[in-house]
Amino acid sequence: MCRDRSRESASASRRNRSRASSPAGAPVLVGAISFTAAWRAFGGCVPTPRAVLCISAHWYTNATAVTAMASPRVIHDFYGFPQELFDFDYPAPGHPEVAELVAETVKPRWVGLDLDSWGLDHGTWSVLAHMFPDVDVPVVQLSINALQPLDYHLDLGARLAPLRSQGVLIVGSGNIVHNLRRIDWSSPHGASDWNRRFEDAAATQLRENPGDILKLTEHADFDLAVPTPDHFIPMLYLAALSAAADDRPEPFVEGPAFGSISMTSYALGADCPPSTGSEPASSTRSAIAPPEETNL
Repeated sequence: MCRDRSRESASASRRNRSRASSPAGAPVLVGAISFTAAWRAFGGCVPTPRAVLCISAHWYTNATAVTAMASPRVIHDFYGFPQELFDFDYPAPGHPEVAELVAETVKPRWVGLDLDSWGLDHGTWSVLAHMFPDVDVPVVQLSINALQPLDYHLDLGARLAPLRSQGVLIVGSGNIVHNLRRIDWSSPHGASDWNRRFEDAAATQLRENPGDILKLTEHADFDLAVPTPDHFIPMLYLAALSAAADDRPEPFVEGPAFGSISMTSYALGADCPPSTGSEPASSTRSAIAPPEETNL
């Protein structure tokens, strides 16, 4: 049994939502590996939200926008994977009113309403398919504006904080460490030394002072751990929300994957039993396509 420690009553629990930061990228995560069990447990741990707002590493574009259509399309934005992943569907409804609420909440920052361009990419559905498998929770996606500096995303994350008290579960989908060029398919649970050092530094920063999360950019292993910012930025929203709430996120599943990826997931404002992520993961990806020939 799991409860949100910021709730004082059952009715209050439906007004204040936790925030999760989950790793995603490889759509193979739709398969039965250890981390997905933790995401399922987390989905059962929190009260059913009014909607999910997901910040996915895979909508990395030249503007800040939120999906505002009633029925977002499911996007299979990858290649080099088995057909079953292209056939997978997660037809979650959208929530135009929540999209408008997002745009209003962050003013004077501008967020455009996307009526027909994007949808739900695999950074979103590969996680939510486990958290909410009944596909009964509306979902909106917030783009990552690639033209803006990292501190812009911290500011925007802090501005999103009021949504947590309005029934919106904010999910960041990325990886604190994500370097596909250094991937080692023979080591599904392994981590390079630089991977462990950087993840440990990130955990310490989130625990001690999430508002100063950008100190990680000065870490000696930053360039290896974060060769591109797209998968790193969703964690900045977690840090910003933590600082805004004067609270600290807690990991609910921890562990590396394939030497150069972090699979650790954090929750803010929810007491969920931790998972070790100890079940074996499949390393058959190398037989399908090398990382440079896929889009994770």
